Amino acid sequence: MVHFPEVIEEMVRNMSIKKKNNEDGGKEGAKEGKRNRSMVCLSGSVKTSKFDDITSVCSKRGNKGINQDSLVVWEDYGSQGDVVLCGMFDGHGPWGHMISKQVRKSLPSQLLTNWQQNLSMQTDQNHLFPFSLWKQSCLKTYAAIDEELKQHPRIDSFYSGTTALTVVKQGRHLVVANAGDSRAVLAVTSDDGCLKPVQLSIDFRPNLPEEAERIKQSKGRVLCLKDEPGVYRVWTPDSGTPGLAISRAFGDYCTKQYGLISVPDVSHRVITTGDQFVIVATDGVWDVMSNQEAVHIVSSTPNREMAAKRLVDCAARAWKSKKRGFARDDMSAICLFFHASPTENDYS
Repeated sequence: MVHFPEVIEEMVRNMSIKKKNNEDGGKEGAKEGKRNRSMVCLSGSVKTSKFDDITSVCSKRGNKGINQDSLVVWEDYGSQGDVVLCGMFDGHGPWGHMISKQVRKSLPSQLLTNWQQNLSMQTDQNHLFPFSLWKQSCLKTYAAIDEELKQHPRIDSFYSGTTALTVVKQGRHLVVANAGDSRAVLAVTSDDGCLKPVQLSIDFRPNLPEEAERIKQSKGRVLCLKDEPGVYRVWTPDSGTPGLAISRAFGDYCTKQYGLISVPDVSHRVITTGDQFVIVATDGVWDVMSNQEAVHIVSSTPNREMAAKRLVDCAARAWKSKKRGFARDDMSAICLFFHASPTENDYS
């Protein structure tokens, strides 16, 4: 995602991380999971205690070094039995792995605090789902975290950052907040009985007209390298850095004055009986897989608890044929199912 000398990246990573197996998200995630059994930061699954929701998660390291993806699933979010938080964070740059983990650690609690504060000030108690409160909370949280990263004493975010995609499910409502190019896709039963994908988020890349215009107005440059036709990147006016293939992210302060922003796009959808599940995955998955292919893979997995792993494994195999000659990106996915499966008991 970032045009940066690979040798320098590897030196910084090796200085800050001990040798370990990072395919499962690392020991930090395991400790967090032990502290709160309703939170998952590793590959695996979680069944909500009061509803039919089943969540499957998986993260697979690519061929570029340490896994820079981080994810979190938190059921009973805010001690609310009908609320689930899913978060996906895709780091980039030499400190990207640490930044994505830091955001994974701080964003859920800050978002919850801001939402509870906004909720306590609500005057219309008859409004059961005030989307505006969630939107305000997301905007405030993303802004605060970006500022905190800038001041962090042990993490250098000048040439590094992370995308962030959060999905909050509250009862029959979905709130999606996205800053980056991870993607949320909903599987919906169409009139003919087939599952169709509905993309819930925008891939914020520099070639989007509104994003490109903002960057150019800020004196940034948007262009492709000769050996990467079709891959648009953000560059500072007078140098060959940083080469970001995204237009929104936390960190990356070398580019913030040139049009890169951390402001999320926040949207809302009411879940209907035809909505089956939502997939949240990093760009490594979507680079080699269409929305329809992903929905088919997840829906055809007999054991829902293995759905995310199967999706990631299929994407990894697809990379070999579709991206031959390119180092495979990290791949992570969350699958959140809304309804109980008729064969669910067969795997309990």
